[in-house]
Amino acid sequence: MTRKGIKTLTLLIASIAMTACGKGVYYDQSLAVDEHGWLQTDSLDFEVEVDDTMQLYDFLVEVRNNVQYPYSNIFLFINTTFPDGSIARDTLECPLADDMGQWYGKRAGRYVDSRYRIRQGSMRFPMLGTYRFSISNGMRDSAVNGVKDIGLRIEYSNKN
Repeated sequence: MTRKGIKTLTLLIASIAMTACGKGVYYDQSLAVDEHGWLQTDSLDFEVEVDDTMQLYDFLVEVRNNVQYPYSNIFLFINTTFPDGSIARDTLECPLADDMGQWYGKRAGRYVDSRYRIRQGSMRFPMLGTYRFSISNGMRDSAVNGVKDIGLRIEYSNKN
């Protein structure tokens, strides 16, 4: 086999291996935040249709902020409405930068993308039906500037 052939084969095997190790995505949606400021009263709502209660999932929140975001973290309130109408509430702290102002997430131009687990470990949906996740600004300010998008990502767990 030629050097070019070996190189091509190596790249193909590496691509397959990296794809095989990745988690599959069950749900992934981002919603834009009002450019004039994210009010505490404005929630971003995500609806997820669930048809399997045996599958384990990893739940993540994605935050996209600009580099002028004035804080090193953001608190989010997450309300989950179950298909039977019951509600669970969570608070998530998302550290965005260190004490020196260096961003933790991936920076692309003037935006920083970060991803956070809602809870440690994988979870199952307890019942079939439509779940509604409402995410709101949990900061002390009534409006926060510098947040561009908030996303909800649910991945199939590798622990099944």
